[in-house]
Amino acid sequence: MLNQNKKEYFKKILSQRLDELLAEADKTITGITDLKDESPDFIDQASMEADIDFVLHIRERENRLIGKIKNALERLEQGTFGICEVCGNGISEERLKARLGTTLCIACKKKQESKEKIKGL
Repeated sequence: MLNQNKKEYFKKILSQRLDELLAEADKTITGITDLKDESPDFIDQASMEADIDFVLHIRERENRLIGKIKNALERLEQGTFGICEVCGNGISEERLKARLGTTLCIACKKKQESKEKIKGL
């Protein structure tokens, strides 16, 4: 269980990361709109579309991270942040710092990955 200082520490980090990701998402939307307003030749347009696809793929991953961070902030408020959702044991601070949105302790994550490997996922 996290003490009050640790809760505030993680809340600050999670909130800052969320703000950064949301700001990047806004920039992406503006940037794509600006790119589409240009009228390049056929080759430039194909290159631009490939660039847009790449950026959108990155933003999609960041959007999932935004969801995980929002979920982590909710768990922090509920008092369940830092507790493994499978076994109920605490998640190490090092793991929480490295993977802000994690919901599994390292032992349960390893078990999950082993099962996925066996199933070929």
